[in-house]
Amino acid sequence: MGVIFFAFAVFFSIFIGGLLTAKFKDKLHLIMSFTAGVLLGVVSFDILPEITSQLAENGFGITGPMIALVVGFLAFHTLEKVVLIHHAHETAYADHKHPQVGIFSALALAGHSFMDGVGIGLGFQINPTVGLLVAIAVISHGFTDGMNTVALMVSNNNSVKKAIKFLLLHATAPVLGALATLFFKVPPYFLTLYLGVFAGFLLYIGASDILPEAHSKHSSLKMIMLTILGTICIFIITRFT
Repeated sequence: MGVIFFAFAVFFSIFIGGLLTAKFKDKLHLIMSFTAGVLLGVVSFDILPEITSQLAENGFGITGPMIALVVGFLAFHTLEKVVLIHHAHETAYADHKHPQVGIFSALALAGHSFMDGVGIGLGFQINPTVGLLVAIAVISHGFTDGMNTVALMVSNNNSVKKAIKFLLLHATAPVLGALATLFFKVPPYFLTLYLGVFAGFLLYIGASDILPEAHSKHSSLKMIMLTILGTICIFIITRFT
């Protein structure tokens, strides 16, 4: 039941993020700053310690999960560049508006969110604490993913109505991913590899995507403090779960 609950929490996070993009766009940089800190905290205080614990418990080597982390980081970087998920720069070029770019990018984000849902399900297969904290990370950056879907669609000459349709698809994807994990179990070593890939994803999203976007038009001590606060919040949560 925890998997289903948090999967739908991600759904609402993505959908609300998309709906609020236009209405409160001048305040969203504050949420993004906090989110970046949350992602850093989840990787540092939950996922990496859990990988270490799993390795010690099962006698596995650390090389595989660390390779998986690098692969996860570079895979998302490659996906972002190849699929043109460069929303921070789309509006800078007047002749760079192609509806198919927005659609293709929105579909890529939906595929990424499906794997986010899988990550929640696999986290709960390890234990409820890992599942909870992975879910917090996914919910946090799901909000910004929803923002990105609408921004990419609209900035590439797609209608708001079409953007909302793709936002619904995007929001549904992690629910399907999480539900899929209810029908299979994976070996412990595979879980450590997946956690490594997921950690790489989160590190890239936080450091190379969300933070630069948050600071692209606004930069202040308040935003830096919000990032630190997000990290501290996860540190405190991990101490009591």
